[in-house]
Amino acid sequence: MTWLATYPGHVSSSVLERPSSPATGPAPLRLGALTVDPAVVLAPMAGITNPAFRTLCREFGAGLYVCEMITTRALVERNEKTLQMVRATPDEADAFSVQLYGVDPATVGRAVEMLVDEGVAGTRPAHVDLNFGCPVPKVTRRGGGSALPWRRVLLRDIVRAAVRAAGDVPVTVKTRIGIDVDHVTYLDAGRIAQDEGAAAITLHGRTADQLYSGTADWAPIARLVEAVDIPVLGNGDIWEADDALRMVAETGCAGVVIGRGCLGRPWLFGDLAAAFAGGTRRALPTLREVAAVMHRHATLLSEEQGERHGCTDFRKHVAWYLKGFSVGSDVRRALAMVSALDELAELLAGIPDQPYPTAVLGGPRGRTSPPRPVALPEGWLADRDDPRPPAGAELPVSGG
Repeated sequence: MTWLATYPGHVSSSVLERPSSPATGPAPLRLGALTVDPAVVLAPMAGITNPAFRTLCREFGAGLYVCEMITTRALVERNEKTLQMVRATPDEADAFSVQLYGVDPATVGRAVEMLVDEGVAGTRPAHVDLNFGCPVPKVTRRGGGSALPWRRVLLRDIVRAAVRAAGDVPVTVKTRIGIDVDHVTYLDAGRIAQDEGAAAITLHGRTADQLYSGTADWAPIARLVEAVDIPVLGNGDIWEADDALRMVAETGCAGVVIGRGCLGRPWLFGDLAAAFAGGTRRALPTLREVAAVMHRHATLLSEEQGERHGCTDFRKHVAWYLKGFSVGSDVRRALAMVSALDELAELLAGIPDQPYPTAVLGGPRGRTSPPRPVALPEGWLADRDDPRPPAGAELPVSGG
């Protein structure tokens, strides 16, 4: 655990030294009274950005670490699983960040009130984000996520309700370019967010029908920067710290939001902090060092969920951590069935150490899928100014 314990302020025993460059990141991001320095945000990911993963990422770098997507209906109804998901860790006391999903302005407003005024999370959030970017069919077919900005009056009413309920807590918005190339929404969404008092907006450089396929288009991020006065954060295809520097340089965005790029690589946040400060070193952990991070991750999950459930939850991370390493299929299968920390430690100890596989740098991580038409409620595209949420649109559970 030496490398993990000493990484903040130090460098891994294996590093990639980038050529000297004057490129640095943007200034610290200010969201109301909250300062995010460096201007790096962990994107909410279902089943991933739980307290354990947020803690692990925070141990490597600084930024804002957002919890899994919380459904407003489930929160208002005090669903027990949702109440567990919305709790902060001790080290998040001053910067607890919550992302909410909802399609009904009244329900969204009530959920924000509960977080801000009642302290249902145990910690008053420092930041609330509204999800208008999720492309998952079970969300869009109810008019939520990346489908919702098409209904611009409904979008306005939701943002207005959240901002009013939040008081001095900054509210931000996350969205995509649009439903598809024929139904582009990001410029309207940006103007509405600004007019209704949102502190910032994040734009993922894909349409909903692209899901996570192809290459993110950063040009709309630059256009949105020109169109609004509030900070714009860029999201999409940031696999390395230098991708973040390039996005900032090309778009003028005020910060970056990191999703799939940190899967199996929580040290990316250390690289981002170094890059944004003008540093040129990037971590290249050996397999032994990666194994230490894997065990730490599983330990945090076990502390949170109990050892058996924590190790079971960790299984999905194994392939991401070992991407590119030479590890036998039998060992990979055993790791993907691990149910105890000692078992995990023994399996990891039996793998010969090896340098980081640089061939995987800059490549996509996590889920990919081919483009497909977006599932929408019947008649959803007919009237952009219809303020009514679809019947039965609110999801009863959280997590995406």
